[in-house]
Amino acid sequence: MPAATMTSKGQTVIPKPVRDFLGLHPGDEVDFIVQDHQTVLLKPASMDVRKLKGLLRRPDRKPVTLEAIDKVIRNQGGRKA
Repeated sequence: MPAATMTSKGQTVIPKPVRDFLGLHPGDEVDFIVQDHQTVLLKPASMDVRKLKGLLRRPDRKPVTLEAIDKVIRNQGGRKA
């Protein structure tokens, strides 16, 4: 199991196997999630937008065209729903 040591400033290095597993790169942010006051989870704070591709795809519907989106915006006249 990878381990790390904390400095007097509260800093630590995330071990390379963990960084690789989480897909972390320099500059990435991480979230610490405390569960049941005894376990802490470490997760990437954000994900690559490319991983969202197809997430909302509905096979029974055709994609909406930009023209259709523009038409709805024009018809709404900037009104909030």
